[in-house]
Amino acid sequence: MSKLNAARMQDYVLLLRLNKPIGILLLMWPTLWGLWMAAEGLPPLHVLLIFVAGVVLMRSAGCAINDYADRDIDLHVERTRNRPLTSGRISSKEALLLAAGLAIVALLITLPLGWSVILMSIPAAFLAGSYPFTKRFFPMPQAYLGIAFGFAIPMAYVAVQGSVPLEGWLIFVANVFWTVAYDTEYALVDKPDDLKLDIKTAAITLGRYDIAGIMTCYAVCLLLWAWVACELGFGGFFWAAWLVAIAIAVYHFTLIRNRDRAKCFKAFLHNNWFGGALFSGLVLQFHGPVVSGFGCALNGF
Repeated sequence: MSKLNAARMQDYVLLLRLNKPIGILLLMWPTLWGLWMAAEGLPPLHVLLIFVAGVVLMRSAGCAINDYADRDIDLHVERTRNRPLTSGRISSKEALLLAAGLAIVALLITLPLGWSVILMSIPAAFLAGSYPFTKRFFPMPQAYLGIAFGFAIPMAYVAVQGSVPLEGWLIFVANVFWTVAYDTEYALVDKPDDLKLDIKTAAITLGRYDIAGIMTCYAVCLLLWAWVACELGFGGFFWAAWLVAIAIAVYHFTLIRNRDRAKCFKAFLHNNWFGGALFSGLVLQFHGPVVSGFGCALNGF
């Protein structure tokens, strides 16, 4: 591969944020929550693989659309002014074609899941594609992002069970609050630039109550999970993981309380552990006896 082609490929990687997997992980955790809850354990392998591939494809498409929507704004933001599309290394047409191609592939891979899931993937794609434009007029675009990121939860229930029960919608709402929490932490990093550019974010809308708002969102998310866990009679494995998630949220408060931009970004990245903690609770809840039995078998040797 020539140096020119290698540089071109690197620009595509940067455009799709494949070098920054945190976005994939933050979208993956609620998807896995929905799949494990719907299947009460490991979902059918083909369903799991389709949803995992869909997460990667739609997140990448969303990044391309985001950079297209923000191509003029990013020029004035310190953190984003050197992105491939903003700097002109990738054209707007290329970004749109790439996003459309990825979205079409994501739609096609849902075909084995049936028409109900296929039809749900259409509004999911619309939400992902329209989110970047909400920053122009919607005072809480983070909530819109939460709906887009959480749409895989009801889709997972429909794929596995054929319908979405109450607990599925409660987890969906919990994800919206979690997304508002971590994306507001992210918005605190760019707040000075966003104020100059008149960009709408929860960090600006909440004003001096931004930290309180973030922690309230964490609390609501965790309380909704507690509600679901109580209703379904979850055991100690899940509650231990739930307590770990609380500890992680408290740690995030220690990072963001002084609004230091570097520490706010660190808190945003650390949300991978928050989502992972809750998912580990589900794995232990549904597979705990298997894990315990395996441990006892090892002790027998």
